[in-house]
Amino acid sequence: MSDALLRAQDAPRIDEDWGSLSWVASRAVGNVQDMTLGRVVIKQGKSNPRHCHPACEEVIYLLSGRLEHTLGDATFTLEAGDIFAIPAGVFHNGTNIGDTDADMIIAYSAGERGFVLESDAG
Repeated sequence: MSDALLRAQDAPRIDEDWGSLSWVASRAVGNVQDMTLGRVVIKQGKSNPRHCHPACEEVIYLLSGRLEHTLGDATFTLEAGDIFAIPAGVFHNGTNIGDTDADMIIAYSAGERGFVLESDAG
C-alpha cells in the first residue's frame, strides 16, 4: 500500500516547448496497472504534436483555458469544464486558442498508453 499516495511534487513531469505533462498514475509510475492519469498544460498559442494512442482510449477534462482540438478530420472547440473522448488509434492534437495556459486532466484506458506521432506513422 506504500504506492497508494503520490504527492503532486513527486509526480514525474515532462517539459516540452509547447507545455508540460505530469504523470500521476500509471504502470510506469508504479501505483496502478491498468490505467494512466496525468495533467497536461498547453501554453498560450502553442500546440502539442498530432499523435494517437493505438491501444487505448483517452478522455480529456479541460480545467481551464480554451482549446481547438482535432480528432481525425474534425475540429472541436473546447471550453473550461468540457470533456473530450478520443477513441483508440485516432490521430488528434490540441491548440491553445485562449488567453491563458490550457490546463487539463487526461486519462487513458491502459497502464501503458502508447504514443505514435502522425509524422512517424507512414
